Amino acid sequence: MAKMWAGRTSGETSKIADDFNSSIRFDCKMYQQDIKGSIAHAMMLAKQNIITKEDAEILVDALAQILEDLNSGALEIDMEAEDIHMFVEQVLTTRVGDVGKKLHTARSRNDQVALDLRMYLRDECDEIVELVTNLIKALCNQAEENKSVIMPGYTHLQRAQPVTFSHHMMAYAMMLLRDIDRLKDCRKRMNVSPIGCCALAGTTYDTDRYFEAQQLQFDSIALNSLDGVSDRDFCVEMLSSIAILMMHLSRFSEELILWSSWEFKFVELSDSFTTGSSIMPQKKNPEMAELVRGTTARVYGDLMATLTMLKGLPLAYNKDMQEDKESIFDACETVKMCLKVFAPMIDTMSVRADNMKKAASEGFINATDLADYLVKKGLPFRSAYKISGSIVAYCIENKTILEELPLEKYKEYSELFENDVYDEIDLTTCVNKRVSVGGTSVESVEMQLKFVKENI
Repeated sequence: MAKMWAGRTSGETSKIADDFNSSIRFDCKMYQQDIKGSIAHAMMLAKQNIITKEDAEILVDALAQILEDLNSGALEIDMEAEDIHMFVEQVLTTRVGDVGKKLHTARSRNDQVALDLRMYLRDECDEIVELVTNLIKALCNQAEENKSVIMPGYTHLQRAQPVTFSHHMMAYAMMLLRDIDRLKDCRKRMNVSPIGCCALAGTTYDTDRYFEAQQLQFDSIALNSLDGVSDRDFCVEMLSSIAILMMHLSRFSEELILWSSWEFKFVELSDSFTTGSSIMPQKKNPEMAELVRGTTARVYGDLMATLTMLKGLPLAYNKDMQEDKESIFDACETVKMCLKVFAPMIDTMSVRADNMKKAASEGFINATDLADYLVKKGLPFRSAYKISGSIVAYCIENKTILEELPLEKYKEYSELFENDVYDEIDLTTCVNKRVSVGGTSVESVEMQLKFVKENI
């Protein structure tokens, strides 16, 4: 296939070099954005009388037909082409002749690829935000259905204090809300048009970059042409946002893996989102959650690869920057697949309230409440803490729990103990008296649910 850039050189490269140089195998994803960008560019050229309106109409109609043919499958992308820009231009020139050669006036592949990538990732941002929103809705559904379910809260993976299952679900909902904020914020900086920056220095033609940006729904334009073609901050920022999102999904996956084990048995994942063993018939493996946890590492790698690729590049465009797309495309596809499986996995998950309550009852997680009881009676907290610790040690030694310890034994540690101590250390009381904003009480969780629903 003839090279559009033949002239200074013969345009002839070896097959090995062609394959190494080509990006069509991955930038073909951006064919819609490339064609839409070209349509806007043709309209701008006509508006500024750089080409005739008749020529612009021919270009716009032909580009629209190419887009329709690609969408329908009537036209297939030629994987022998150098990149998506060259493929579209070659098809266009084949169909309309020399008029097609006018389209590339006042632009370069440098600003063209930057435009396509921003438009493509803008769409990806919107799709990922929608998928995260679906997951948050699934979390809210589980929280609504399990408002009063008590489970042990952990620190250092040791039972710490009683919380509600709904409170735990809302913790992940808050993380995911921040992920949405990051993606939307990233999209704002992404939505800046580089087209018209040309190769690096702008153009001698009297273009209207603002018009072209407006046609493509950009908020503004890149005000420095060197920066416009060489900026990939938006890729790094989006990769960072996706990496943080994947970290949240991975943490949640780890808990689901633990909770669905026989050692916990707090939840049971639907058969639709688990697998069996080829040799052990009793197994029900949480492999979807494990895959989410595992693919998080790949997204981290995508982020580090892009940062490393960019760190030594002088201005302006360098061919190294071709490496940006595979990393960001991989991260986008990975996080979308994880989110698509995660939301229904949460929605269909069964909560074992009985096992959660049993675990909460056996770990002395109401010991802090026992200390707080004495504080309310006038004892300094450190003294109350010591007494409570001593009582817990006695219970462990004598294989009993705080709720079953006789009042007479309590009084051996402090005369401040009365019969009302049993109400104070009841797990339901322990949970529901934590009414501070953000706490685990049903009342507080209802506020959290309201906030989350209003912000998705």
